[in-house]
Amino acid sequence: MTTVEAAQAAGALTAHRPMLLGLAYRLLGSLHDAEDVLQEAYLRWLDVDRESIVEPRRYLSRVVTRLALDRLRARQAARETYVGPWLPEPVPTGTGTPLGPLDTIELRETLSSALLHLLERLTPPERAVYVLHTAFALPYAEIGGLLDRSAADCRQLHHRAAARLAADRRRFTAGPVEQRQLLDAFLAAARDGDLARLTDLVAADATAWSDGGGRVRAARNPVHGADRIARFFAGIYGPHRPAVRATPVELNAAPALLLCWPAGARYTLSVAAADGRITGLYLVNNPDKLTHVPG
Repeated sequence: MTTVEAAQAAGALTAHRPMLLGLAYRLLGSLHDAEDVLQEAYLRWLDVDRESIVEPRRYLSRVVTRLALDRLRARQAARETYVGPWLPEPVPTGTGTPLGPLDTIELRETLSSALLHLLERLTPPERAVYVLHTAFALPYAEIGGLLDRSAADCRQLHHRAAARLAADRRRFTAGPVEQRQLLDAFLAAARDGDLARLTDLVAADATAWSDGGGRVRAARNPVHGADRIARFFAGIYGPHRPAVRATPVELNAAPALLLCWPAGARYTLSVAAADGRITGLYLVNNPDKLTHVPG
């Protein structure tokens, strides 16, 4: 391959990179894995007869989807070795997000930590169809072409996936402004050690997940219920603990906090909310998942 041909091939991939990276990330919940998938897709793109490809975007979407599903299946098979709860890798989505345009509600919602966490309960084909149809508005016939399935099969997979997610999706209906208000109020109450206020901010059946991946100290099991969550976070951030620096950030198209301890540990905290109360808390302190979060 000549230098010119290599440059042309790279240019075609670069033109579609934001969309492809956004697709791979939604399928995998890991920007690191998504970038690996795009690198492998690029190598395949170099080897293919590109003159025969009428629609590079569709071809590359097919390659990225299939590579991501292969990686997802392998990861799910090995998930038993992960220490503690698994949460998606937080990704900044302010100005210049690497994950492509977020100009529709569907594109933003399918990046949320809450939804990406829920997507883990789907089978790889269900997840692929759900993401492709819900986030990218692809018709079932086109999705079928990407996955070598019929349009009817893809429609059924999407229906099944949506049904499995429906009940829990109603638990994070709050918009960004309400999420930010609840998140800030929760941290302030935790710093004060105000258990009554913390309990009032959290839904009775809420759950908190803490992802340390065995790399740092973290709760090995989800924390369920408002009372237990209040005690857990008051114990972490209360007045007798070292002062933590909290920086408001936007991660996964939603308000979040970057929490930095004097000793150097960094966490991210985001919430899901509905009906004026926090229904889920997502605390990521696995340093391997924070490499893309500045600060």
